[in-house]
Amino acid sequence: MTKNLVIVESPAKAKTIENFLGKDFTVKSSMGHVMDLNKKKLSVDIENDFKPEYEISPDKKKIVNELKKLAKEAETVWLASDEDREGEAIAWHLYNALGLDDNKTKRIVFHEITKDAIENAVKNPRSIDKNLVSAQFARRVLDRLVGYKLSPLLWKKVKPALSAGRVQSVAVRLIVEREEEIKNFKSVSFFKAIAEFELDGKKFKAEYSEKFDTADQAKEFLQNEIDAEYTVSSVEKKPAKKSPSAPFTTSTLQQEASRKLGFPVAVTMRVAQNLYESGKITYMRTDSVNLSNFALQKAKEEIEKVFGKEYVKTRKYATKSKGAQEAHEAIRPTYMENHTIEGTKDEQRLYELIWKRTIASQMADAKLEKTTVNIDSSKASKSYIANGEVVKFDGFLKVYTESTDEDTEQHVDGMLPPMKKGDKPELVKIEAKERFTKHPPRYTEASLVKKLEELGIGRPSTYAPTISTIINRGYVVKESRPAEKRKVTVLELKNGKLTEKQVTENTGSEKAKLFPTDIGILVNRFLMKYFPDIVDYNFTATVEKEFDEIAAGKKEWNKIIKDFYGSFNEKIEETQKNSGKFSGERLLGVDPETGKNVYVKIGRFGPIVQIGDTESDDKPKFAGLRKGQSVETITLEEALKLFDYPRTLGEYENEDVSVAIGRFGPYVKHGKKFYSLKKDDDPASITLERAIELIEEKRKADKEKVIKTFPEDPDVQLLNGRYGPYLTIKKQNYKLPKGTDPKALTLEECYEIAKDPKNMPKKRYTRKKK
Repeated sequence: MTKNLVIVESPAKAKTIENFLGKDFTVKSSMGHVMDLNKKKLSVDIENDFKPEYEISPDKKKIVNELKKLAKEAETVWLASDEDREGEAIAWHLYNALGLDDNKTKRIVFHEITKDAIENAVKNPRSIDKNLVSAQFARRVLDRLVGYKLSPLLWKKVKPALSAGRVQSVAVRLIVEREEEIKNFKSVSFFKAIAEFELDGKKFKAEYSEKFDTADQAKEFLQNEIDAEYTVSSVEKKPAKKSPSAPFTTSTLQQEASRKLGFPVAVTMRVAQNLYESGKITYMRTDSVNLSNFALQKAKEEIEKVFGKEYVKTRKYATKSKGAQEAHEAIRPTYMENHTIEGTKDEQRLYELIWKRTIASQMADAKLEKTTVNIDSSKASKSYIANGEVVKFDGFLKVYTESTDEDTEQHVDGMLPPMKKGDKPELVKIEAKERFTKHPPRYTEASLVKKLEELGIGRPSTYAPTISTIINRGYVVKESRPAEKRKVTVLELKNGKLTEKQVTENTGSEKAKLFPTDIGILVNRFLMKYFPDIVDYNFTATVEKEFDEIAAGKKEWNKIIKDFYGSFNEKIEETQKNSGKFSGERLLGVDPETGKNVYVKIGRFGPIVQIGDTESDDKPKFAGLRKGQSVETITLEEALKLFDYPRTLGEYENEDVSVAIGRFGPYVKHGKKFYSLKKDDDPASITLERAIELIEEKRKADKEKVIKTFPEDPDVQLLNGRYGPYLTIKKQNYKLPKGTDPKALTLEECYEIAKDPKNMPKKRYTRKKK
């Protein structure tokens, strides 16, 4: 009989905790949520105060039955899910699904998985916090109502298989509006004059304090500076300091891991979860910057030991976020003395980032000396300004420097040569280079998280899934785009001579930025027109605050949902009845061959060009847009070229061979089979001979992929994959036991392999967002 049964969400967490508790404790995993709303129906009883109709998830019935059996045998059941609203909801669902008894059920929480923390939690159990559970119910029910009611409307009015969500739609709006800002931005050129001086054999740079709107103004200025004399008019030295950033919250960790490590937000959360569950860091979903007194003491000891007493400065940071959830700590290492850890490369890199940020937050300020020198010209009305900065004491900079989202052109020289008022530096040259104003930057995952947090939209648990959702649903793409070439004018005054030249520079390159797709733009327009409240920033932020008030026991969750639902449902019915098809149709012009109108719009299967009117007697012609083309920017000429396909290349094996362009790019069609073109193949110039090569290459690859088939059951195949041979039965793949010769396997042996759970593909545990 089990004396104590501890239930956590994940197997990794269970394994770590089991190491800390004695033989009287059995630790089991629920593998995340065990109950959920039915995916095939609304599962919210609107007439009964919006009661959510939770049921045991089909894939969790076996786990629930196993846990039920263990719970019946146990003297005490400890619900040890995570210390946040979702964790509280998991505990509540376990309590109900397992039919637990109040007298033998205890709720324990901890924000780090260490021996002390676990033992302390067991000594201080509590009951399930119904307010936290209600806050999670409110989020789940509101999101279900919005998604379940809005999505079918989008299918009917815009395009099948679309979806809308309360937070995801606002995130898409941010990205769409930023793209519109960029589209409407008019870049303006200007000239900035930077002089290079020399004093006592040392060179330094200084910038003229006025910019010039045109090349003629810059030329006139440089012409005037010929034979000018320069005098230092002032030297100002000021002490300055830099202070470290606060320890990581979820959002700042996501931002910094994106900037410094190049991690997508979802990767950061997956790796951080691994670190937490293996006991290496504190809980990774938090908006608190607070560190416990214990952590402060340990950080102080480590800094003194490694860097010396002069590097210690204990700080208590206050959490600014109004909607901060429960009293968590910031994300920090569980053991400050561990500068590095064992684990995967990603785990090691993220842990090191967390360790450095935490330690730096408790280190002394960096002490700097900033020098500003003004240099007057005998012929110019304004001064040249040279800035220098010297680190007198590195403090926290010895460990860590925070990154920024965008590169800036601000440049500060390190050390200037010694100067005093009245010194006369020699001019080496002045360069006035054409520069351009920059459009607002596109969002990265990191900067989008920052913006969502600033607006009060979402919470630590929702940032990563929100970004994953809008990308997975095709509303946004994350991609890099190459730079374009741009000619710029460079004017230079050197040795009394003024020269002008044109140079080429790269501009506009984008790395891992978020771009709205045509579908994303169209869905946003639809929601902005018919459901402005849903995509309103203030509404979404207000809802988050109301969730916080529910969690604090200040509001009833049912009333908040009721207040929202009435007007929302009326708007759904009104839009369903009165609005027409919403395709984002745009007239491009007239086809010169037929005289018919040419339109671009979103069709049933994505962006298309249409020649001819839908209402006309003649059936319109359609063509899909190519990758990289957009409904927003495609021209009439580009649209008409799409109708050059399919293009017949000839015959092979008595069947036609043609080239066409589909939703996923250009392809060759031979009979009823399709063959993708390679990157270097151009559909406009591909020959029959090259098409045959592609056909034969694919046939050869397919043939080599098949190791063995069974005529008596064609659904069973042994194939070669990226990671070696594997078994497939009715499109379900299975691993082969080590040392198995796939060629020697019989059909019966294949069936046996498929029955063994060890050979099923591994499913990574991720905590579902409810």
